[in-house]
Amino acid sequence: MPAADTTTRHDLRRSVSNTLKGSAGNLVEWYDVYVYSVFAVYFEAKFFSPDDKNATLYVWAIFAMTFLMRPIGAWYFGRFADRRGRRLALTVSVTLMAACSFLIAITPGVATIGIAAPLILLLARLVQGFATGGEYGASATYMSEAAIPGRRGFLSSFHYVTLVGGHVLAQATLLVMLKWLEPAQISDWGWRVAFGLGGIAALVVFWLRRSMDESLDAASIDAVRTGATNTSGSLRELFVHQWRPLLLCFLITAGGTLAFYTYSVIGPKMVQAQFAGGDVLTGTVINLVALTVLMLLQPLGGWLSDIVGRKTLLVFFGTGGVLYTWFLVLHLPQQTGWLQAFGVLTLGFVILTGYTSINAVVKAELFPTHVRALGVGLGYALANSAFGGTAPLLYQASLRSGHVETFVIYATAVIAASLLVYVCFLDNRGRNWLDDADAMRGR
Repeated sequence: MPAADTTTRHDLRRSVSNTLKGSAGNLVEWYDVYVYSVFAVYFEAKFFSPDDKNATLYVWAIFAMTFLMRPIGAWYFGRFADRRGRRLALTVSVTLMAACSFLIAITPGVATIGIAAPLILLLARLVQGFATGGEYGASATYMSEAAIPGRRGFLSSFHYVTLVGGHVLAQATLLVMLKWLEPAQISDWGWRVAFGLGGIAALVVFWLRRSMDESLDAASIDAVRTGATNTSGSLRELFVHQWRPLLLCFLITAGGTLAFYTYSVIGPKMVQAQFAGGDVLTGTVINLVALTVLMLLQPLGGWLSDIVGRKTLLVFFGTGGVLYTWFLVLHLPQQTGWLQAFGVLTLGFVILTGYTSINAVVKAELFPTHVRALGVGLGYALANSAFGGTAPLLYQASLRSGHVETFVIYATAVIAASLLVYVCFLDNRGRNWLDDADAMRGR
């Protein structure tokens, strides 16, 4: 066998191995994020008085407030990852997620410790938001760098396989509990088990991530350690010399993250609410199967992007999002049959795949190595905080006021703005920092 073929196969095996290890951690971290939204209806009365008519709004306000911490986490862990390595940053972030999941699981209810209960919940979720802000940038960067050229779209798509997979696991956990427990038991203690499982899994990932290869070259880490460079992970470097890709990263993310939370968080909540009065199990099964389809679509989208280009998929998503969001938001709550509800939700997920499957590698390709984790993480976190994390809260507020159409107009307009960016400012086959750093440096 030729030496070149042996080297190529070895590189592919190492790339796949590192992708799987990085994905496992991502899976657990996003399970910890989504277990909150999936079980919110069950633990709401534990942290807020059942007589408080605003309790549901408070729960989703906490969900939204955690996104305020993501830019801070993106800055801290992005700088950390660009200066000390991606692997160590990812290991620290998963440790924080585990600690906070355990804290939520053991916190007494409002009936026992009063206002301290929601305050502890808020504190734990803020720290998790901080960790998640670091997780996205560091893991998107790591998985894009670990992937070999020609297969970057496919391999980096596992970033969202595991991100969506965390939601799938949270839904599956609820399904198992609905099968074996009464709803009252889930509200009493079952939700605590769900959070505890996330904490235990994160400890396993802590060990697993320590065996990953480091994707940041040793020379870059040594240069920081010896003081030979002060630009790695530097905000000044990012805002002064890399502001264009940072702005582009923000605009690419804006419509995508709003669509993601509208389709994959608000959508399943609509289904859950629609079947809550009759068959809760049916609604949970619909969400679980639809989210599993979304998860399995990610590698297909990544593979297609390696063939037809990233821009093609993003334009597909943007066009579909502009045309379909109104239908999903206004008509999904009206579907009383399981097949119709599943169809409406899943079609939205097909459109969403055009963004989710490739957004990590698209952003990683924008930045040079020394500010890549910081740029990807901060650009994503700022847009995610402004448009993604606030989506469930804004939808709930529009639902209560009877102006859901206003939310639809807002979501469609943001997606349309990102579509304009995809069409006008992205190339399908242009040079990028991941594939040709030397050529990009001299352009």
